Amino acid sequence: MKTTVYMVRHAESPYTEGDERSRGLTPQGSEKAKRAAELLKDAGITVVASSPYARAILTVEPLAQAIGSKIEVDEDLRERLLAAEDYVIPNEEFTSTIENVFANPDLTLPGGESNTTAARRGVQAFQRLLDKHRGETIAVGTHGNIMTLIMQQYDAQYGLHFWKQTSKPDIYRMDFEQDALVHVTRLWTE
Repeated sequence: MKTTVYMVRHAESPYTEGDERSRGLTPQGSEKAKRAAELLKDAGITVVASSPYARAILTVEPLAQAIGSKIEVDEDLRERLLAAEDYVIPNEEFTSTIENVFANPDLTLPGGESNTTAARRGVQAFQRLLDKHRGETIAVGTHGNIMTLIMQQYDAQYGLHFWKQTSKPDIYRMDFEQDALVHVTRLWTE
């Protein structure tokens, strides 16, 4: 049975230290979220799910409204916790830190999750969606790291290089036959 999942990476969000859960979208991010809804509103989506973080919810909210759907929020779809809030990673070191955790998937920064742990959590949540909505078309409001880690579990080509080329927002259509990923298409263009 075929199931289609649209992974919708959140739109641009203003970074504020210690505000991971509640930070919203920039005005440009809000406009792009509306554009994403226009792109997806006729895709046959029957289910909209999301990370609990505001920026992910706000990105798929226009789509949910357009198709008359509620958003199923799942705590386990949240972004991977790179490190505790009091463990500051300077902006100029962020990319090298991500490179390091992808090179060492079991590396855990103080108070954070390793890639292995975050992937396990994210894939369990994703698999619950696949099981619950088998044969349907699902949109998932997500984040760059956790999206990459989930996709990598189904196809190893989705790793650090993939993460680096994603945009905010970004949309990937994933087609499944049962639990096997058979095709991925990037839909978002600037």
